[in-house]
Amino acid sequence: MFRTLPLVLAAFLAAGCAAAGDPGGGEDGSSGTGPITFATGRDTTAYLQPLLDRWNQAHPAEKVTLLELPEAADEQRAQMVANLQARSSRYDVLGLDVVWTAEFAENGWIIPLERGLFPLDRFLPPVVETAVYKGKLWAVPYTSNAGLLYYRTDLMEKPPKTWAELREIAREVTKKHDIDGYAGQFLAYEGLTVNFSEAVQSAGGQILSPDGAEVTLDPAKGAVAFDFLFQGLREGWIPGNALSFKEEESRLAFQEGRLAFARNWPHAYGPAKAELGDKVAVTRLPGLDGPGSSALGGANLAISAYSKHQHTAQKFIRYFTSLENERRVLTEGSFPPVWTELYDDPELIKRFPYLPVLKESILAARARPVSANYNQLSLVIADAVAKALADPTAASAGDAAASMKSELEEIIATQ
Repeated sequence: MFRTLPLVLAAFLAAGCAAAGDPGGGEDGSSGTGPITFATGRDTTAYLQPLLDRWNQAHPAEKVTLLELPEAADEQRAQMVANLQARSSRYDVLGLDVVWTAEFAENGWIIPLERGLFPLDRFLPPVVETAVYKGKLWAVPYTSNAGLLYYRTDLMEKPPKTWAELREIAREVTKKHDIDGYAGQFLAYEGLTVNFSEAVQSAGGQILSPDGAEVTLDPAKGAVAFDFLFQGLREGWIPGNALSFKEEESRLAFQEGRLAFARNWPHAYGPAKAELGDKVAVTRLPGLDGPGSSALGGANLAISAYSKHQHTAQKFIRYFTSLENERRVLTEGSFPPVWTELYDDPELIKRFPYLPVLKESILAARARPVSANYNQLSLVIADAVAKALADPTAASAGDAAASMKSELEEIIATQ
């Protein structure tokens, strides 16, 4: 397939094809090839530039420039949206959170892509679905992600599989050792939406339909999810300061030895291992009756509808998501790749022992709703959960779930 790409692109150009899915020349008559800008979140591991340098050495007339946006996803989205609403051609390739696909496609900010140009059949199936909207491919999966339960092997015989086991071990550990029990990401932002969604999923429920068009939250299952968090805060095995935690705060609390358990993404494994050595391991998130279900995270690469060099952008995405570079995404950036075979590579598993667990977690994960209004829905969920967690001793799990469902239904009714 890689050998046939030049012929395919040449055929498109020769035919003067301007249909959706063909990144042809811009309205200004540009050829569609030339220098491009890759806009994505801040590279905290410094692994991106060497990959870009390899491309630039091989493509001196189509060099790519890295434009680093803020580290926080909400701020990244805000800057991208402002650029695209202005119809600016400054951004060519966009590093999108997987939950933004529908919004960006619905607004005409990115272009549809030809499925046959990318080896999607070799990617993890749930990951590919995050790049599809209304039957069309709008981006190419670049990294994946699923939440994991980090735990201290020196403080317990085996990790928990259920919430009840997590509670029992966390309570015991906090009594015997000068350490807190469990924390996730509980500040009022997207991370809290993810954590609560995972709790609902792990109780057998779902907040929204896959297309985000219907509120499917069963108040009883929602109440179970709320009660899991309320109980932890009331009994103290979830520390009160965890209500201010984002990914970084929970990562530091665990690797510095202040937590026995932490829910976090795979990027936290390397630093934790460096600090704690063999005292750290990961397992799947626990659930009500067994292993739970994570929300599916990660990033996809899309092409701006206002880019003047869309052909180059497409070639760059093919290069950047190749098997060779996806291996580097893991080995040099410590991000979960999207190629299935990398999770079964013995050499990689030896270096990254969490890969088998992560693969299970990704395959069992659920994508967040594919909705053009996902950002608004997420804000409502995070705000409702944060208000309930602020006073867990007075809050009613049933009332909190019913109130959230009502708020979400009001928003969807006005769409």
